[in-house]
Amino acid sequence: MRGESPRFIHGSTSARSARPVPGVDGGENSQRRENEQQTMNATPTAPLPAPKRGATIELHAESAAFEGGCVGRYNGMAVFVSGCVPGDTVRALVTKTRKRHAEARTLEVIQPSPWRVVPRCRHFGDCGGCKWQNLAYGEQLRWKRQHVVDSFQRIGGLENVEVRDTIGCAEELFYRNKMEFSFGTQRWLTDAEIASGVEMDRDFALGMHAAGRFDRVLDIQECWLQSELSNRILRATRTFALEHGITIYDTRTHEGLLRNLVVRTSRATNETMVILVTSDDADDAATAYAAMVRSLLPEVTTLVQGINRKRAQIAFSEETRVLFGDGMITERVAGNRFTISPFSFFQTNSLQAERLYQEALAAARLGGGQHVWDLYCGAGTITLAAARRAGSALGIELNEGSVMDARRNAVGNDIANARFIAGDLKTIITNRAELIGTDQPSPDVVITDPPRAGMHEDVVRALLELAPARISYVSCNPTTQARDCALLAERYTVEYVQPVDMFPQTYHVETVALLTPI
Repeated sequence: MRGESPRFIHGSTSARSARPVPGVDGGENSQRRENEQQTMNATPTAPLPAPKRGATIELHAESAAFEGGCVGRYNGMAVFVSGCVPGDTVRALVTKTRKRHAEARTLEVIQPSPWRVVPRCRHFGDCGGCKWQNLAYGEQLRWKRQHVVDSFQRIGGLENVEVRDTIGCAEELFYRNKMEFSFGTQRWLTDAEIASGVEMDRDFALGMHAAGRFDRVLDIQECWLQSELSNRILRATRTFALEHGITIYDTRTHEGLLRNLVVRTSRATNETMVILVTSDDADDAATAYAAMVRSLLPEVTTLVQGINRKRAQIAFSEETRVLFGDGMITERVAGNRFTISPFSFFQTNSLQAERLYQEALAAARLGGGQHVWDLYCGAGTITLAAARRAGSALGIELNEGSVMDARRNAVGNDIANARFIAGDLKTIITNRAELIGTDQPSPDVVITDPPRAGMHEDVVRALLELAPARISYVSCNPTTQARDCALLAERYTVEYVQPVDMFPQTYHVETVALLTPI
């Protein structure tokens, strides 16, 4: 029987029922029984050897791993393999071994998976971005749901949670409204570039970080997740920097000028903001860059220079200078218009954000005079949508720039029953009488949308004390969401979890969980 081991067949019921009756079966069957008894009493077979680092192995990719890649088994040991999709049979090189698992990278796909597709992007595999562009979209949605199931069962210890099918995105490509690119002095050369024999400038790159390398930048010509205008901005900026000989910030020496290029666009208004992040004022370079953008990229509605003198390698600004335009763009989501400043948080997929917020509000079950608290509120997108359906809404956010945007957005949308507070949520919510005020009613409903690290334990404890009638928990990381829901299980049960795909071609998934009192 295909797929069954000899041990399973030998120990089956049919084999035992065919055994002759003792004293009647003769010497041959007596000898067989003696051999069977000796086998049963024998020393157990030694476990098969684990794969060694540097070894080449063949295995079948059984499932998708949390951070991309797949999981297969070799001699019973779990092996995490990069460069393959579920269903592939591959030849792989073992790169790390641990007590209970090993890691490997694909050298050759021996038998491709029926769900494997040809990636659209020439940089796929080298770029650290969309790792699932070689997996059929329907399978991406299925595995995202499975990752949520696994998180709640294995991390949260919550066995009977209803996890609904993942809501897919109508646009599998070109869906991002924000892209951040890095300048680098250590260019990552791909295998194809090395094999070409063409001499390349290794001291300049503008693009994305190479997969697994924070210190190396892959020079890219286009990205299939952003608009064609964004790609034109990327190429024009590269040409400008090279032709003008502008220095690139070096992460080793902390010298050089150009650090990041950020492009933000609006689906509702077609406005486009370009942010050039530099390590210093650089007035002459900024003026020249502004002239180039005005001349070659007339679709750009505002240009901002961000100045970041710190060593942290993020697209961040201590100081901003508007070079032209008003330094803002406007987006429309959930029936409201939102003003977005250069570095404020806003969902990067405007189209799918509409669906995500619908699910968050559906879980909140608003309709009447409820008092709603929106934790980690950003620019107030969910807060203002909730305010239209409730008695009052309070948004709390660490980033002061985002809170300023939220207040402007409330005024711009004629919403008077929304209030916003800037500060560390952990401090605010645990000292709410002092920092929020006794005139602010306790929440009937809490909507929370924390960063990937999830909610601080003090915030979880405060929620248990506040005891709202419902918690609508929006998350970009099901593992930390499951952990927090397990902590809230003292007083709450998870009615359901709804995955929403905000990031096609990647393994990331957003989720909305509805928690109600036990």
